[in-house]
Amino acid sequence: MDEMVEGGCQCGRVRYAVAIKDNDGYLCHCRMCQRASGGLAFAFKNVPKETVSWTTREPDYYVSSPIARRGFCSVCGTPLTFDFPDGDYMDLTIGSFDDPTRFTPTHHFGVEHIHEAWLDTSKLPRKRTSDYQPLVDRWMEKVGKLPE
Repeated sequence: MDEMVEGGCQCGRVRYAVAIKDNDGYLCHCRMCQRASGGLAFAFKNVPKETVSWTTREPDYYVSSPIARRGFCSVCGTPLTFDFPDGDYMDLTIGSFDDPTRFTPTHHFGVEHIHEAWLDTSKLPRKRTSDYQPLVDRWMEKVGKLPE
């Protein structure tokens, strides 16, 4: 049975609800996704367009190629979607879901541009945000608490 899950942009201007069947996601490493994200890959959840409802407003769109567009919030800049306008499916960015931890990557796409050294970083040292005092001090001075 489908489960309704929600997500949206950082500022809350663009919010969505979507019916999902599973927690499968994927990583796209193509150069267009690298440039659009400013990172080495985009994490996506592919869903039928008909299962998505925009609960506040639709995202703004950037026509990123002759065949595709990318939805985003023009206020905070959060990337939200990728789709072919003539297609029945779309991708939602995993990071825009309210609970992105539920999703598990099942495959890589656009592997001709994959950066292998960035895939398994499990042996690198780890630092908690709350352990970096200059950042903590800035948040405490401006907001009085650390962000979630």
